[in-house]
Amino acid sequence: MAHVVVEVMPKPEILDPQGKAVAGALPRLGFTGFTGVRQGKRFELEIDGPATDEALASARKVAEEVLSNPVIEDVVSVHWAEQAGTADPAEAR
Repeated sequence: MAHVVVEVMPKPEILDPQGKAVAGALPRLGFTGFTGVRQGKRFELEIDGPATDEALASARKVAEEVLSNPVIEDVVSVHWAEQAGTADPAEAR
């Protein structure tokens, strides 16, 4: 069974109050050097069947038509999830 990861972010021109609140809190918590934060959404879709180009295309369509609001959000990534133990998740970004 394959898994697809969908990442959605607010469009750059859209106010992000949650990201702004986090950005304001970071220096108070001792984390410096960050100039901004944007809050997004991550979805993990489980595919019933093999990891095919058609399945990924279907996931892209779901991301654009169901998981995001195209007026205020951009789908920034639709990709196959890494298998556990095969790669460092930080390297996949």
